[in-house]
Amino acid sequence: MLAGSIGTRISWSLIALSLALLGNAALAVDEPVSGTPSRALPRSSPESQGISSVKVREFVEAVNQNVNTMHSFMLVRHGHVVAEGWWNPESAEQPHILWSLSKSFTSTAVGLAVAEGKLSVDDPVLKFFPDDAPAQPSENLKAMRVRDLLTMSTGHGVEPKLGKDDDWTKKFLAEPVAHKPGSTFLYNTPATYMQSAIVHKVTGQTVLDYLTPRLFEPLGIEKPKWETSPQGISIGGYGLYLRTEDIAKFGQLYLQKGKWDGRQLVPSEWIAAATSRQVENDKAPSGGNPDWRQGYGFQFWQCRHGAYRGDGRDGQFCIVLPKQDAVIAITAKTGNMQRQLDLVWEHLLPAFQDQILPESEAELTKLRETLAGLRVKVSN
Repeated sequence: MLAGSIGTRISWSLIALSLALLGNAALAVDEPVSGTPSRALPRSSPESQGISSVKVREFVEAVNQNVNTMHSFMLVRHGHVVAEGWWNPESAEQPHILWSLSKSFTSTAVGLAVAEGKLSVDDPVLKFFPDDAPAQPSENLKAMRVRDLLTMSTGHGVEPKLGKDDDWTKKFLAEPVAHKPGSTFLYNTPATYMQSAIVHKVTGQTVLDYLTPRLFEPLGIEKPKWETSPQGISIGGYGLYLRTEDIAKFGQLYLQKGKWDGRQLVPSEWIAAATSRQVENDKAPSGGNPDWRQGYGFQFWQCRHGAYRGDGRDGQFCIVLPKQDAVIAITAKTGNMQRQLDLVWEHLLPAFQDQILPESEAELTKLRETLAGLRVKVSN
């Protein structure tokens, strides 16, 4: 897909927004505040937020039956947790590996660094690593921008391989860039590592340390863990461990366009750009998985039904549904992630109503008993 044809698909409002993001001028964002105490999302019944307990229970039963293996599920509507469950031995307080859902957090760090005027999305990648570049960098490598890292359109013909004994930045920059950056979508986890390395370079902090006062502490996310490269840089593309409710809070922040408790933690302009279709990926190899062919933003996938998501290997999901004012957090260990999404669309999407529903204590009790009785299935 050529860059020109990609551009024709972006609305004029998003073009204007992208132009605002090109320069180094800082976007509006409140100052980070350290030491914020942990806070849980408010809880309420599904009916009070316009969802039937019966429909939620049917979804839980369906994923329990059809997904091998679920670990946790949390449904948030209008900012309230209306259902939550963990498949024993998983638990609410147990951090879970996010795999590539980590990418959406790295993208957020890039957005904050842009907001603070530390870089531009159109800065050349080589600008940050003059000592790590090949002796004679190709024209395509010289043309690669931060934006291309964010949109998985670096121009690589194959994804670079980073080993435990490699200098990861040098290894990435040494990989041949077969195509013009911005012209071709190729899922590229090392490209996310490079975003992390750039944030590290311009802030002097790992992405974990940089996000702690700006994102994790304000959201009440305690003790996040992020694995590092051999060079001590947050891996970026994976390696982050959070609780299920932490994932839900992150999605709720994005649903609220970056605002939390009256503070603008992430610029709304960045939220809009990151979660919109920046590149097409309908020709990317994804088998029969339609939710992997809806377009890609800044480390966020577009979904069917007007939703978007961050996701990770084995079924880690942060699904944001703006039309329904809802967030769904899921952790799992499964080889069929599309099946998880299909069940969300089949059971939960029709369940959202615009009005408060009559309470049914009997059905709410059934739902809570179902959620409390979940167990990871043990294979014989």
